[in-house]
Amino acid sequence: MSSITELTGVRSGTLAVASSAPLLVLATYTAPMVTLPQTARSLGAGPTGPVWILGGIALGLSALLLVAGGLADDHGRRRVLVTGTAVLGAAGAVAALSTSVPVFVLARVVQGGASAAMLAASLGIVGHAFPAGSARVAATARYGAMMGLGTTLGPLVSGALATAVSWRAVYWLLTACAAALAAAAGRLEESRSDAPRRFDVPGVTLLTLGVAALVAGVTEGRLGWTRPVVVGAFALAAVLMWAFVAVERRRREPLIDLELFRRPAFLLATGAALIVGAAVIGLLGYLPNVLQAAHGLTPLDTALLFCVWSGVSFAASLLSRHVRLGTAARLAIGMGLTAAGFVGLLGVAASLSLPVVLTGLAVAGAGSGLINSSVTHLAIESVPAHRVSMGSGANNTARYVGSSLGAAGVAAVVGAFGLDAGTDVAVAACVVLTAVTAVAALLAGRRPA
Repeated sequence: MSSITELTGVRSGTLAVASSAPLLVLATYTAPMVTLPQTARSLGAGPTGPVWILGGIALGLSALLLVAGGLADDHGRRRVLVTGTAVLGAAGAVAALSTSVPVFVLARVVQGGASAAMLAASLGIVGHAFPAGSARVAATARYGAMMGLGTTLGPLVSGALATAVSWRAVYWLLTACAAALAAAAGRLEESRSDAPRRFDVPGVTLLTLGVAALVAGVTEGRLGWTRPVVVGAFALAAVLMWAFVAVERRRREPLIDLELFRRPAFLLATGAALIVGAAVIGLLGYLPNVLQAAHGLTPLDTALLFCVWSGVSFAASLLSRHVRLGTAARLAIGMGLTAAGFVGLLGVAASLSLPVVLTGLAVAGAGSGLINSSVTHLAIESVPAHRVSMGSGANNTARYVGSSLGAAGVAAVVGAFGLDAGTDVAVAACVVLTAVTAVAALLAGRRPA
């Protein structure tokens, strides 16, 4: 039976609803990227305000993704998806009404936690509905494509509404979309693990606090890596993460089975997600600010420009199931195309050559589409069937910790070398990271199973 035939009926409806979750999450995640100056000015942000306006959602995402995956597997994936979506909408309303940076950032952190629940549960739902074979490849390709579409729509809609109405308007729209998705998700069939585990309170506490301290340190580090608050956050993160590993090794039912890190497929999926976050999301999330500062582009201008990358990514992910190669090989090609596309972004701060930049973004977008579908497939293929949400949580934790590290790294390099030279150094570093990962994926694909 063809994958097209298998994606019909109840399972097709399940996929449509579940795939709406990454669409809404990525639109929410990227919404403030092109309106940062207006948002910061309206909220009276000080020197650290813009950093947290952008980074708040990554804190909630990174800290709670793995926890959300375990809760979804053990207590119901539909329940976690509905709850997360409802919380996302409520937090969006708070963001829209915010009059100060602390309130807005708190709303974004809550949106991050809600997004974690949505991503982990929705991919778990897809993994349960499509157990194996060509149907799973097609389903994960469509699910991964929604990440590209969300990344397209978030900045575009946000920039357009900011120009026509206010930067706040997009958060009201996202709240309405969340309400609609929560209602649709409530009609899905429930699924959970056949062997639920006891809630790992020590593991959840140590992991959540450890990742939160790491992301907080990285976020604050953009303004100076030797500041006491940054050094203290990193030291606390190191202690908490060491304690997490020590505790999990001794638990009969750990939050994450550390034996998974012995699986090459799991290592490839998690490592690739980390690099995607650092070298792709981190770089492309910062470049709109570079273009606005260097060339005076408006939020809508930059959103339209980056639609080339995210739009091609969406299309490439949808079409990736027709690429008759193994998942690791598709990932390698995706990373290689991304590296090649980023070469076209060298010099973008000094001189905006639209044909070169657009070509680079299009090539990198094609690579991102292959990456999204491949990493999504690996995330659920590399873990036991009853732990698909945990696989999703681990994968996305790596992605969003990586995005925080990448954005901080780009900001630090630009601050150290200046706008023109710093942007080129950051782009070159991302070219190297994605190229090396392409080689690693290619070698992993040639290893015997």
